[in-house]
Amino acid sequence: MTTMQDANRSIPTLMVQGTTSDAGKSVLTTALCRALYNRGYRIAPFKPQNMALNSAVTEDGGEIGRAQAVQAEACRLAPHTDMNPILLKPNTDIGAQVIIHGRAIGDMNARLYHDYKKQAMQFVLESHRRLGEHYQAVIVEGAGSPAEINLRQNDIANMGFAEAVDCPVILVADIDRGGVFAHLTGTLELLSETERARVKGMVINRFRGDIALLTSGLDWLEERTGIPVLGVLPYLQNFHLEAEDAISHSQDNSQAELKIIIPRLPRISNHTDFDVLRLHPQVDLQYVGADDVIPPCDLIILPGTKNVRHDLALLQQHGWGELINKHLRYGGKLLAICGGYQMLGKHIHDPTGIESASGSSDGFGLFDIETTLEPEKQLKRAVGSLFDGARIGGYEIHAGITTGSALERPAIHFDNGSTDGAISADGQILGCYLHGLFDHSEALASLLRWAGIKEAQSIDYQARREYDIERLSACVEEHMDMEKVVDMLGLER
Repeated sequence: MTTMQDANRSIPTLMVQGTTSDAGKSVLTTALCRALYNRGYRIAPFKPQNMALNSAVTEDGGEIGRAQAVQAEACRLAPHTDMNPILLKPNTDIGAQVIIHGRAIGDMNARLYHDYKKQAMQFVLESHRRLGEHYQAVIVEGAGSPAEINLRQNDIANMGFAEAVDCPVILVADIDRGGVFAHLTGTLELLSETERARVKGMVINRFRGDIALLTSGLDWLEERTGIPVLGVLPYLQNFHLEAEDAISHSQDNSQAELKIIIPRLPRISNHTDFDVLRLHPQVDLQYVGADDVIPPCDLIILPGTKNVRHDLALLQQHGWGELINKHLRYGGKLLAICGGYQMLGKHIHDPTGIESASGSSDGFGLFDIETTLEPEKQLKRAVGSLFDGARIGGYEIHAGITTGSALERPAIHFDNGSTDGAISADGQILGCYLHGLFDHSEALASLLRWAGIKEAQSIDYQARREYDIERLSACVEEHMDMEKVVDMLGLER
């Protein structure tokens, strides 16, 4: 009789683990997904457990990490909840909302979730097994580092999963951080004997310079560990891929005509909404701390947040209500998304303590609306038109239900007849729940004109993302031993 674990172990699976956070796991997983797809294989991405505040709505109506949505794109697939069965969205320093198979089941503190992981592993294995029924192989991204000793017990994110499904592991390290040989050898030293035996190859990421100067170190590394270096990936200039969680600040704003500031909220979520603005040559986008001196700007954007009342209180504490009113008096524009949109209203009510302690908060009072947070999240993908007719598409992820007279002037009209958000009578303030509203070129140009650019350049963000995914595929084909990767998966050449 075949057990569930036997079924999982029969699925061709390869796992990418990193020596540190941000070592390149997401990028390498994306690269392998596209490279294998380009070779003609049916591939699916997978991340057993993801902790991130950047998420996406899947076509089956659930919520997964943004990185897995991008990896699905690399596989030419629609994102599905099985690609990221466990998503943790931190809402305090010691707790997070737990999302299983795309649906929030509640909040847990770190201790409670640590005990819950035994049960969570079953959800992980269920999703992995279902993917294995439809695809030739599964490429898995780990989380953090497998050498985090305090998290080893009941692990489902790294070696715990790899051992459960009996899959090989590639270990990636970022040389740009420095200490790459220590990162790799130190990580291997801290693994158990059976875990170390799973590591079938190492990859060094983000190398700059003359590869000949690295050769002696690679020889030493292979001799010391007995594990081959599968490749040294170069630092890619002008490369962009949506960050899993960290905010990226790199941009070229030498031609900027529009100055945008965004408060860097403690629980900021889905800041990938603004990646296209950071890439736009006419935009100078700057994240500022709540307590920073606010520079003059044309547009203030209030972003989404996983704890809207907490972050609203922080902004109010540092005088952002007065700053925003002054900005508007001088003719500036204000745009707010999701949690930021809720802040624009008169009140935010959280009667059952969905995000924090139960209670109500006064908003900035710029819109005649109020929001009540409810246990059931609103999760949907939608397409429609902006207030000026420009086509727009995106997704909603929010717990709030918003009502009020300001909704009589909606910002967005969806094709199904529903509406979203509001725009002020004078046209200076726009708020909505829709994430991804800048990702489509027509909507991007429209919103930049609204914000103050007379002739906004068109950027096809989806084409740019596709271009960089192909760059990744070409990079691993050139600089990695992809034949060994195919052999690790047991795929026919």
